[in-house]
Amino acid sequence: MTDRNLLSGPEPEPARDAGHPEPPERVGFFTDTSVCIGCKACEVACKEWNAVPEDGMALSGMSYDNTQGLGASTWRHVAFIEQRVPAPEGRTELPLAGNTQPDPVTPPEAASEDAATPGELRWLMSSDVCKHCTHAACLDVCPTGSLFRTEFGTVVVQEDICNGCGYCVPACPYGVIEQRPDDGRAFKCTLCYDRLGVGQEPACAKACPTESIQFGPLDELRERAALRVDQLHEQGVEEAHLYGHDPEDGVGGDGAFFLLLDKPEVYGLPPDPVVTTRDLPAMWKHAGTAALSLAGGMALAFALAGRKRGTR
Repeated sequence: MTDRNLLSGPEPEPARDAGHPEPPERVGFFTDTSVCIGCKACEVACKEWNAVPEDGMALSGMSYDNTQGLGASTWRHVAFIEQRVPAPEGRTELPLAGNTQPDPVTPPEAASEDAATPGELRWLMSSDVCKHCTHAACLDVCPTGSLFRTEFGTVVVQEDICNGCGYCVPACPYGVIEQRPDDGRAFKCTLCYDRLGVGQEPACAKACPTESIQFGPLDELRERAALRVDQLHEQGVEEAHLYGHDPEDGVGGDGAFFLLLDKPEVYGLPPDPVVTTRDLPAMWKHAGTAALSLAGGMALAFALAGRKRGTR
């Protein structure tokens, strides 16, 4: 069943809308990037539990980020983003949340008092994953039913049903889904559907040593995230904000949302994601109208042709 819900009105219930009559609470992930240490324990746990093939074994020499992005064989991806932060006026260092290290090029004692002098080098680290969108375009375009909405509100690919058509790949506004080159089938995070079914949390959240990845009922996670943002603001980290939590955004809110310390595009996330199939109902309506008009025109043409033959 596809997600053809309108992006307005009361917040939808994806599992119920997908045909689950009495679903449990919707669950998901809240990833607090301010405490991510880039250990990649989540990547390893995901691969081990889900038997995901190896990926990203070759280091580029440009970054510690060996996996580079989400894909068919990388369902969790820890991004490493280096930033040289300008020092505020009158200071040579800038207090930061998260992980920092001294500037290796310009030590504080040698830094100029100029406000434009670079301050510390900070790492922005974030464990990315499928967003399990409220309005999931991948569900809309899948012709075989390989993609389905679970009773927990998550989105899962059934690899034994996938025919490798690839329609879901461009449909995803986040670029999460990818096909494996050896057989063409699509793969992505299942939010450990098999573990959820027996009351366990996903492997990545279980393995996270800093609780950067938090799992639970989505409503509770949203409340917890809002409190965390307030806490960081009180500590002077004004750039802290949430991404993907708002049910009024272009995908109806994400089942996996994030606390970020910079703009979404810095982390490789679209600033304003929109469900790519939002215009499908109107398109089908216009196509139906055009088909009826064409059929009517053809019927009229045949009728006129028959009348002409009858008058001869």
